[in-house]
Amino acid sequence: MRNLMSLKNKPSLTNELSASFVVFLVALPLCMGIAIASGVPPARGIVTGIVGGLIVNAFSGSPLLVSGPAAGLAVIVAELIRDYGIEMLGPILMLAGLLQFLAGIFKTGKLFRAMSPAVIYGMLAGIGVLILGSQFHVMLDDKPRTHGIDNLIAIPSAIHKAVFPMDGSAHHIAALIGITTIITLLLWEKFKPRSLKLIPGALIAVTIATIIAQVYGLPLKYVDVPSNLLEAIQLPSLNSLPRLIHAPILLEAMAIAFIASAESLLSAAAVDRLHTGPRTDFDRELAAQGIGNMLCGFCGALPMTGVIVRSSVNVEAGAKSRLSAMLHGLWLLILVIAAPSLLRMIPTSSLAAILVYTGYKLIEVEHIRQLRKYGRFPLVIFFATLIGIVTTELLTGVLIGIVLTAVLLIYKMSTLNIQTLSDRENQRLDIYLEGAATFVSLPKLASILEQVSPGTELHIHLDKLAYIDHSCLDLFSTCAKQQEQIGSTLIVEWDGLVERNRKIYTPGRSQAPV
Repeated sequence: MRNLMSLKNKPSLTNELSASFVVFLVALPLCMGIAIASGVPPARGIVTGIVGGLIVNAFSGSPLLVSGPAAGLAVIVAELIRDYGIEMLGPILMLAGLLQFLAGIFKTGKLFRAMSPAVIYGMLAGIGVLILGSQFHVMLDDKPRTHGIDNLIAIPSAIHKAVFPMDGSAHHIAALIGITTIITLLLWEKFKPRSLKLIPGALIAVTIATIIAQVYGLPLKYVDVPSNLLEAIQLPSLNSLPRLIHAPILLEAMAIAFIASAESLLSAAAVDRLHTGPRTDFDRELAAQGIGNMLCGFCGALPMTGVIVRSSVNVEAGAKSRLSAMLHGLWLLILVIAAPSLLRMIPTSSLAAILVYTGYKLIEVEHIRQLRKYGRFPLVIFFATLIGIVTTELLTGVLIGIVLTAVLLIYKMSTLNIQTLSDRENQRLDIYLEGAATFVSLPKLASILEQVSPGTELHIHLDKLAYIDHSCLDLFSTCAKQQEQIGSTLIVEWDGLVERNRKIYTPGRSQAPV
């Protein structure tokens, strides 16, 4: 059986080559589209894809995880460029990469995964709404607004300009190209032949839109890619480096490091479920992502993460080793060097349409259904994170979700469930305590103890009690004296009480996820 599994996981050059080409076809439109959504030239997105493939995937901790620019960071990059200028993108990214690298070296990889699913799902949904709102305007060859909520509010007026074009504008033509792209993508995903299932719908949609635009010579905005890839690289200036010590910029770097790490490691965990090969070394993966982001920052490119879409395609295409992910970076490099004119034929509205669809897909209704199983509070965290991101900024929205999660955790840690059971003659009363007995639950506990009838044999069960503070200990001590005075008996494991007072309460596994 072991030999059979070994043969199944053994890589072959043919499989790795074919898988790498499929991943390349998926990555190409996404690299350029995410760059446009981030407010940087498309070539910088391709540079990130090249670095992610050729360098990061060469020594990553997850062999089948594909690294490249991620839609999840497009919003924070756009805000960063708006506030500090594009010249600060590289230095901030270098600092973020350094933080990731150090986190991997000091083996904190698994800690980055310790985030509430409600916050993660809310973050993804919020990013999806922001991407959809901003790229909807780009899809119409219009300029997106500065803030996410402004983009959403301006959508009706953008639609009006597309339906009733004025002053000889081409918004309606860009809208038709965008709609054609989305319809093609949807139809391909639904009706694609089984023999062609690995060909990505995004590539088919962009290709068809490009052919239409070129055949009819449509007056649209097209992708701007330099003839020489070196022109897309912007090295950090010496004047920009001292600005890294300013608190707001430090926070931006920490936000990128945290979000990129969380997305990469969660994607790596998801990829592990898709194959039976080697499992992810999370610390090594985190260090590799840090090196990649330092290199991307040095080149002035986009931040990278491990991305689940390209990685799942990689596994589905038959990849068994890191070679396929590395080769996809090589194909990107060859294309941008050998045929930049081919990329300049692609209409920007078509790539923006791909991002509109991507943003929509990030708003997963299934996530809401999953969270609803665990009660109302996880849904509150989800929507608070989402609304916070859309109305303020990405980091603020995530912090809102984290604070609410901490509040829920504190609430659960201080909750005491009390169950009482008495016999028919009311001569014995059993009190079962579960959770943490703290001063918060003192009034409720005291009320029950005060109602004990004279002559009752009172048993207090501590099997499921995790912690008790000094106020509740004092209550039990006082209660024992009072019960003795009225002719009742209090039976409790005093040694167990003292022991629970000394240890810190930690929630058990039986608690529902937040």
